[in-house]
Amino acid sequence: MSDLDQLYQQIILDHAKTRYGSGLREAPAGVTSGESVQHNPVCGDHIRLRIQLEGSTLKNVSWEGDGCSISMASASVLSEMAEGIDREEFLVILDEFRELMRSRGARPGDEEVLGDGAAFAGVSKFPARVKCAMLSWVAAEAALLAANV
Repeated sequence: MSDLDQLYQQIILDHAKTRYGSGLREAPAGVTSGESVQHNPVCGDHIRLRIQLEGSTLKNVSWEGDGCSISMASASVLSEMAEGIDREEFLVILDEFRELMRSRGARPGDEEVLGDGAAFAGVSKFPARVKCAMLSWVAAEAALLAANV
């Protein structure tokens, strides 16, 4: 295993343990928010993710769920990177993450765009695990749609 692979593995393990954004937070009255519940029937992973917005800025991303280290780490990475950015910027990051997951290991993660999300490049080599990594990202996309922004 290369040093970079070891670093990426450690990032995933750290996020699986720390779980940034874990603990679903209620949206205060009058705050625009959207929520989505996603489930992976193949492995049993599930997540409920809520996004609160101020205008088009993602102000609070919180979630609750249960699943493998990959799905929980991915939710943590998403929550950490999404807070405070514009909806359109988040959608660019989402598209980049989706393309990384579709690459089957053929492309490295762009750390400039994905930050810690680039650590999931190795996951893309395993199609059965891609769904685990994508679960929270699909939930976030659906939550934004639910917010009608």
